[in-house]
Amino acid sequence: MLEDIAGDIRKGLDGKRFDGSLKFDCGDDGVIILDNGHVATDDQSTDCTLRLSTDNLKKLLRGQLNPMTAVMMGKIKISGDMAVAMKLGKLIG
Repeated sequence: MLEDIAGDIRKGLDGKRFDGSLKFDCGDDGVIILDNGHVATDDQSTDCTLRLSTDNLKKLLRGQLNPMTAVMMGKIKISGDMAVAMKLGKLIG
């Protein structure tokens, strides 16, 4: 399931730059890693980690979930470099 989402992210990043590394940690469902424009589902350490459910990840990527609201409501937990998380907001916003 996450491989499909990772494929959609790859398409969405086409022609866009994302500097740094970010992990979407969906718990038992797995992880998606953005690393300097590359997308993978193999776990590795990153500059920033976003912990969220797979459903909330889908909503976030579709623009149906406001990142700031989600963080304030506890739907997304961020650890690591907050500046990297802010770059994601510009990318999907």
